[in-house]
Amino acid sequence: QVQLVESGGGSVQPGGSLRVSCAASERTERTDAMGWFRQTLGKEREFVTALRWTGGSPTYADSVKGRFTLSRDNAKNTVYLQMNSLKPEDTAVYYCAAGGTWSTVPAHYDYWGQGTQVTVSS
Repeated sequence: QVQLVESGGGSVQPGGSLRVSCAASERTERTDAMGWFRQTLGKEREFVTALRWTGGSPTYADSVKGRFTLSRDNAKNTVYLQMNSLKPEDTAVYYCAAGGTWSTVPAHYDYWGQGTQVTVSS
């Protein structure tokens, strides 16, 4: 069973930065796609960004493009989400996800982290 362990997150003022990371217990064809979704109370989980370990650049939701950067460390099976110029509307629980196929649809991902809270408030 693949495990995703998240770290980071927390609280920051608007305009600030945070970084969250996600380490996968293994990297196989079942975890070729890896990325982040976020969810607020009463709303559906929404795509933030994801990449494929086998190649290509990360894709970002329009709402975070230019502010968030997804990077990876192949040796550690870890992805890092650097979040800059944070806005109050970025407040959510951020979930790491992994699956065999890249997608913006949460249901297409088989493995999920426990979630980490990101709060942007003055």
